[in-house]
Amino acid sequence: MTTPRPETLAKLTPVLTKRWLSPDAWRIGTYEQLDGYAALRKALKAHPDDLIQLIKDSGLRGRGGAGFPTGLKWGFIPQGDGKPHYLVVNADEGEPGTCKDLPLMTHDPHALVEGVIIASYAIRASRAYIYIRGEAVHAARRLRNAVQEAYDKGYLGRNILRSGYDLELVVHSGAGAYICGEETALLDSLEGFRGQPRLRPPFPATHGLYASPTVVNNVGTIASVPPIVLGGADWWKTMGTEKSSGPMIYSLSGRINNPGQYECSMGVTLRELLELAGGMQPGHNLRFWTPGGSSTPLLAAEHLDVPLDFEGVAAAGSILGTTATQIFSDQDCPVYATYRWLEFYHHESCGKCTPCREGNYWMVRVYRRILSGQGTHEDLDTLLDTCDNILGRSFCGLGDGATSSVTSSLKYFKQDYLDYIEGRTAPKLSEKTLVGAH
Repeated sequence: MTTPRPETLAKLTPVLTKRWLSPDAWRIGTYEQLDGYAALRKALKAHPDDLIQLIKDSGLRGRGGAGFPTGLKWGFIPQGDGKPHYLVVNADEGEPGTCKDLPLMTHDPHALVEGVIIASYAIRASRAYIYIRGEAVHAARRLRNAVQEAYDKGYLGRNILRSGYDLELVVHSGAGAYICGEETALLDSLEGFRGQPRLRPPFPATHGLYASPTVVNNVGTIASVPPIVLGGADWWKTMGTEKSSGPMIYSLSGRINNPGQYECSMGVTLRELLELAGGMQPGHNLRFWTPGGSSTPLLAAEHLDVPLDFEGVAAAGSILGTTATQIFSDQDCPVYATYRWLEFYHHESCGKCTPCREGNYWMVRVYRRILSGQGTHEDLDTLLDTCDNILGRSFCGLGDGATSSVTSSLKYFKQDYLDYIEGRTAPKLSEKTLVGAH
């Protein structure tokens, strides 16, 4: 176990996580003692357009994976159109390895509630929704309790803090479908339909929930709003990099001594994160890892010093995604890991579009064949050809994400595939798994 150096410890920038270890941090009394709802009071004295400009100036980018500029998204909402406006928070966190939103809602739900109120005020929305994953029962209970506390204290409802602004906030639990993390599928689900992605355009900014202007933001994005309002755009930009400002919660899991959430300035490297996490487990050496969850291309040990911000990770050939950093060692098999991820995407595909529905179905079967010792060299070409027919041809990002680990593992670890095919590695699966696979 390694002890972090002082310069590495300085990379820790607790902003969203600063209250997590406080006693009863989820209760409104504790939250108010620690700057809670001070940002709301400040925001309600400002003009909504000034708040949108503040978020633009801060450089805040979406924390849900795509990294789209938040202020720009808010600015897309047409004003004076006579339609109701909505804010929808995407709390449907469910990708393998991703675990930053659920602890935030569990330990500090009022940070999200306050952010919702400020964001709704900025875009002139009188109704907001938090769509939370159905399995997240504990987080949903904490969140609903926080919403009720906010109503009781006058932070929600009619004439909030005597400002004349009204807002109703609803916490909605989904039925447990990964596809509903895609914003348009989420909106369909929220309206009571089957969760399936919509064809775009039109976009949610003009035709979102109930065909009205809608902003859909991730939990971490909205929870970042109160600290920006309190501290200002310049303060926020003291953390992170020029194009990727602020701190980010990096969720570390896998072959490390201290897995968990580490909030650091964007641009931190995996080498530094491993140092903070106590290093690799005894007897394990880093071999491959995901910078942003299972839907992002794998990186290898050679990428230890890649800056973990939007630009740095993209330059290395991957995506920052949800900063779900899954760590694998030389005792883990990239072929088997990719197979398990593909099983997830095959299972969670909504089936609306042919490339994703059929492509993932067949790729799972090819992987079963390879891992059972029955694979052929042609299978590798089949996998790449299938990925080529899924990538960019699916209705939403689920199909694209499913191909990421396939193409990247073949790029960096083709020899592992060949070892199964040519008999140097013992089969990982029994031939029973091949039933119905051909």
